[in-house]
Amino acid sequence: MNNRLYIGVYVVVAICVSIFVKPYAPWICLLGALALLYVLRAKNSLRQPPIPKELPRDHAYLSVLDSLFEHNPNAIGIFNDEGKFIRMNQAVESILGYSVTDLMHQPFTGIVTEEQLETTEWQLQQSRNGIPYTFDTSVLHQRGYRVDLHVTAVPVDIHHHSKGNILICQDITERKRGDEQVRYMAYYDDMTGLPNRRLFKDRLDERLRLCKVEGHKVAVFYLDIDRFKLVNDSFGHDYGNMLLLQLAERFTRCLTAEDFLARTEGDEFAFYYSNVEDVNDVMTVIAEINRVLEKPFLLEQYELHVTASIGVAISSEDTGEADELMKYADIALARAKEKGRNDFQIFNSDMKSVSINRLRLENELRRALVNEEFVLYYQPQVDIGSGRIVGVEALIRWNHPDKGMVMPNHFIPLAEESGLIVPIGEWVLRAACKQNKTWQSEGYAPIPISVNLSMRQFFQHNLKGKIRHVLEQTELDPQYLELEITESMTMDVDHAIQSLLELKELGVNVSIDDFGTGYSSLYYLKKFPIDKLKIDRSFVRDIMVDPNDAAIVATIIAMTHHLNLKVIAEGVETEDQLKFLYQNRCNEVQGYWFSPPVDRLELEHMLRYGISVAAASRE
Repeated sequence: MNNRLYIGVYVVVAICVSIFVKPYAPWICLLGALALLYVLRAKNSLRQPPIPKELPRDHAYLSVLDSLFEHNPNAIGIFNDEGKFIRMNQAVESILGYSVTDLMHQPFTGIVTEEQLETTEWQLQQSRNGIPYTFDTSVLHQRGYRVDLHVTAVPVDIHHHSKGNILICQDITERKRGDEQVRYMAYYDDMTGLPNRRLFKDRLDERLRLCKVEGHKVAVFYLDIDRFKLVNDSFGHDYGNMLLLQLAERFTRCLTAEDFLARTEGDEFAFYYSNVEDVNDVMTVIAEINRVLEKPFLLEQYELHVTASIGVAISSEDTGEADELMKYADIALARAKEKGRNDFQIFNSDMKSVSINRLRLENELRRALVNEEFVLYYQPQVDIGSGRIVGVEALIRWNHPDKGMVMPNHFIPLAEESGLIVPIGEWVLRAACKQNKTWQSEGYAPIPISVNLSMRQFFQHNLKGKIRHVLEQTELDPQYLELEITESMTMDVDHAIQSLLELKELGVNVSIDDFGTGYSSLYYLKKFPIDKLKIDRSFVRDIMVDPNDAAIVATIIAMTHHLNLKVIAEGVETEDQLKFLYQNRCNEVQGYWFSPPVDRLELEHMLRYGISVAAASRE
């Protein structure tokens, strides 16, 4: 109101001056305006109170602090010197599930999980002693599940002689679960739930250090399931995974609290056992492993028996880190598989050179393919009634530049493991068809040539197209090619029937080799589009001394005739064996009684003059 009065006076004075004192009116008005401004400023400065040096702790100030406390997204609690809640914000209830009534005057440690209790009590005490502390802990939610917290504990004076603390708790449960999931993926096999190779190595390093201090030994066992690929190829990977899950469960029965099990890759498992001192202890462990494998595995409607090859390495004073012991166990495993599977080997220093030789052999096999060092030998198949050669089986040999002629048992197992068996098998197929066509072109009587198909070849994509291409390249009539498969290849019945039908569409002949040693069902056998069964040499060898083998061979021959198939017996080495087979109406025979596998020139001599003349000339 006073300001308006001053302004009104100024306006009246200005009007009067402008009317009565015209020459000086602008200057008088300007001076009046300045005077009016000075008066107004002086008046306002007198009214404004002085600025205090610090804000008073009034109601508004405390209201701001309360808002920050109550609406903070983190759970905040204030605790007295006994560590009990005396105040908490709303986030405590939303994060922990407890109401204010539930927690008031209760200790924070009352909801801490058991495994974190001792550590958390110590950390809270540090805070009450005046040391701010940050730590992770876990508590139990009101509903019973675990909540992970990142806690900042700050000391605070409650009263003049009473100290407490404030806990600011951030919920890190989701982050912790994410970290645990990443760690699980890094250290565990996602299918079986067992530790993986990385975790196995870390734990083995720890165990080795501990055992060196205590003076004990550690034994590492590498275990590989025999012919596991056959299960995958025959039944599919879902069945293979079912088998791996059952294996993992059974292997856990072989462990004590001091031992460890992992799935390292594929069908390979790794164990380490503490306090294994010598071969006797190793034998005890292997016996236990074999015991849990004795009972057949059930894969839905299928019942499967499983064996394993095992490599063992025992630590010594010179053993370094886990990698070294694991490498030795792997070398021993490879040695066990070389010896025919369902076996075990304990690592020794001589095996190092064997492992190096395997690598060298694989490289030499690759070179042999490029340099065409492989050759074919041929074993005649003879009609048991007339004694005429009615077919030949093509058998591979390796004409090594340094070692001379190498038999297939020295390189075929490695070729199968490395996958080289596929290109080697394709070479055999092409070379056999080409040679048979050459014999026919030279005027020899046309006879079929038998070629063994490997497991990998039989299950490869477009087998029919590959064989058709070879036949077209060599211009061999399909009826003069016979493909031999083993019984084990027919375990996947649907795939076997489909593949065999496709091969028969080409016009080639198909026989089942080593019959009697596999798992063929007689029910499915009649459905297979095959032409011939080949009785395995293991039965023929003992037909004159073992009545059981004699009965088996006679039964196979009779059954084959009822199925309108031909039957051939391999491994015939004596005249008595030949007579037995003749009396039981076996169609064809093959074996050293007539001829061992021979090279091309010698077989041509037989084809020209007959087996008996050729045999006499060899003698």
